[in-house]
Parts: sequence; structure tokens; C-alpha cells
Amino acid sequence: MNVLLIGPPGSGKGTQGERLARRLGLEHIAAGDLLRAEVAAGTPLGRQVSQIMRSGELVPDVVIIALVMPKVLAAADAHGYLLDGFPRTVAQAQEARALAERVGASPDAVFYLDVPREELMRRILARAAVEGRADDNAQTVATRLAVFEEATRPLVDYYRSRGLLHVVDANRDEDTVTAALIDVLDRV
Repeated sequence: MNVLLIGPPGSGKGTQGERLARRLGLEHIAAGDLLRAEVAAGTPLGRQVSQIMRSGELVPDVVIIALVMPKVLAAADAHGYLLDGFPRTVAQAQEARALAERVGASPDAVFYLDVPREELMRRILARAAVEGRADDNAQTVATRLAVFEEATRPLVDYYRSRGLLHVVDANRDEDTVTAALIDVLDRV
């Protein structure tokens, strides 16, 4: 099984991704974690994307696709994947679909984690206090949410038109959200 989690920053993609992947025996691939690992390692790619991430803007398509898709294709070939934080644009989704279809690695389900903006802000700023992520400050959060609305929200219609989208109310406790996701997957 191959699953995508999309949603705004702070919607719980990472948390639910870890929980679902563990429960379903899937490889959890978190695009943001891959990028942060590159930055932490000081790689040429990490240096290239560090400033972009701090500003809250999207990493260029060619960069994120080159980083994420090899892991997706390998996981799909092995035992399936749960991918969170990618794609972030319709163009990325189209490119990823073309690559995935060639090897039978297309997603079986796409979940949109729906959370009100005020709750997203609260969650992200609370996370900043705990995790100290450079991209979790008030100014960057506002930029990230605006970028999400402009660049990523169109993915909802893109995946809905393909019959893959499932909208889940993620403004609930973690266990309830996980149960809702599992309930949908049991019917896919």
C-alpha cells in the first residue's frame, strides 16, 4: 500500500505519518525530515535549501523530486510507503505520478489533514518551543501558511479529481485522527 499525507504546516502529517507507517508496516518518508537532514549534514544541497526553508518558501521542484522520489520508488518496490510533505505543488504531483506509474508505485490513497488556521498557528508555535525548528517562528509560519494556500491547496482538487482524496478532520486528538485514517484505509 502506498499512502500520501498532505495538509498545511502543523496539521499533523509527521505525527500521523509515523503512527500509520508503524501500524501498517510501511516506510515513512517525510520530505521535511529529508531536507532538514541535508541541512544538518552541511551537504551542498543542504546549504542550497537552508535559506529557502528558513524563509518559508518552497524548495525548487527539481531539488525535492530528486531527493524524495528515489526513496519512494525503493520503498514502493519493497513494502509500500507513507509519504508526508510531498508533493507540495500540482507540478510536483504530476512529475511524481509520471515516475511512479512507470514502476507501479502510485499512491492508493491521499489524505488531506484539515485543521483551522488558528489551531495550525498554535500548534506550530508550541512545536517551536519544544523542537526549536528554524522554520517555526511567527513570521516564517505566516509565510508557510500563505505558500500552502497558494501552491499546495490546489492538490486537494488534483487528487479529488483522480478519486484518491480523503479529507480527515485533524483538529482532534492524535488517537482519534489515527483511527479515522485507519478506518478509511480499511475501505480502500
